Amino acid sequence: MASLTREVCAPRYRWLQLILGILCMAMIANLQYGWTLFVNPIDAKYHWGRTGIQVAFSVFVLAETWLVPVEGWFVDRFGPRLVVLTGGALIGIAWIINAVADSLIVLYVGAAVGGIGAGAVYGTCIGNALKWFTDLRGLAAGLTAAGFGAGSALTILPIQYVIAVHGYQAAFLFFGIGQSIVICSASWFLRAPRPGEVADRVATGIRLAGRQYTPLEVAQSPIFWIMYVMFVLVGAGGLMATAQLAPMAKDFGIDAVPVKLVGITLPALTFALSIDRILNGITRPFFGWVSDNIGRENTMFIAFSLEAIGVWLLSMFGQNPLNFVILSGLVFFAWGEIYSLFPSTCTDSFGEKYATINAGLLYTAKGAASLLVPLGNVLATATGSWRAVFTIAVIMNLIAALLAVLVLKPMRAVRYAQAIGGTSTASVNARWK
Repeated sequence: MASLTREVCAPRYRWLQLILGILCMAMIANLQYGWTLFVNPIDAKYHWGRTGIQVAFSVFVLAETWLVPVEGWFVDRFGPRLVVLTGGALIGIAWIINAVADSLIVLYVGAAVGGIGAGAVYGTCIGNALKWFTDLRGLAAGLTAAGFGAGSALTILPIQYVIAVHGYQAAFLFFGIGQSIVICSASWFLRAPRPGEVADRVATGIRLAGRQYTPLEVAQSPIFWIMYVMFVLVGAGGLMATAQLAPMAKDFGIDAVPVKLVGITLPALTFALSIDRILNGITRPFFGWVSDNIGRENTMFIAFSLEAIGVWLLSMFGQNPLNFVILSGLVFFAWGEIYSLFPSTCTDSFGEKYATINAGLLYTAKGAASLLVPLGNVLATATGSWRAVFTIAVIMNLIAALLAVLVLKPMRAVRYAQAIGGTSTASVNARWK
């Protein structure tokens, strides 16, 4: 009877787990996607320089990503509840530190604390989705990541209002404490699936690992390192856009120019930030679902190529306020899918037993990519324009697109052939075209 009850309840319960994960992800979104709103106000108060302030963004991303494998170790052994609870508390502490920071060092400390907290929440929620949804892995990872990508969309205007009326310190305090309370409350209801709760099904057309790979084995796999390089290449351009969008709009002289679109009139920067967050969220489940149907590598090629086109168009026509809004949206739509495609591909390739740790190892590529973010300001200052930054981003995305279909796809086809018992590489490649 207990087994029958579990079979009946599990399908509905996994959707509750997914919704809780999305909610937690939405609460940490402002730590990354709302950061650009604070850069200019902080600089106006302390005159530390945008490059120095943006180092805090890199510190945040490094702490968020490079500790995820450690946090994943705890999750895979003790469950998601404690890790997310701790992460939620750290996020509140981090924004309180940001609110009182009177030196760059203190600002960097706040960024590090926030990164640790955000990484604990992010890695746990993604890993939990990957474990609960073996049959819709791309879609589930995409929906969870969408909470992080689009979670800040509804708070762009409120944060801007609080900053304008009460100062950026008040915005840090109000939103930091509020986000922390929501995450800590939701964490009590999170758990991993028990044996027998998850159906042994996979999406059509998806190649799976023949066994469960340990993190040490994953770190020695050429497939992992190809994905890592691709993640860095695509991630760097998107992170630059995320961190530099407000300074870029200001340099173009269009940040406060009114733009009317779909019957709504807002300043160009506000409009761009809101649309970008929405599209950056939509793209994750969309391309995750696409990859469940046409394959991970094929989807990567389409998305990364689209990102290269979007970045190039933004560099050519972004000085116009309306174009800036539309094209920045295209850039974010073609970029955000990496946070659904790479975790699902990683779990497909190496199994779900250590999914949180292994996906966390791959997620550290975001930290490596963040090291290039401050260079965007340096390069723009040195050349007097953002054109060189855009050009490099275009090249990186095109390289990643080609690696997906010319390198990663054949390598995974060979692995799959070995996993199913010696099927010839040629026949496997033909099957997965």
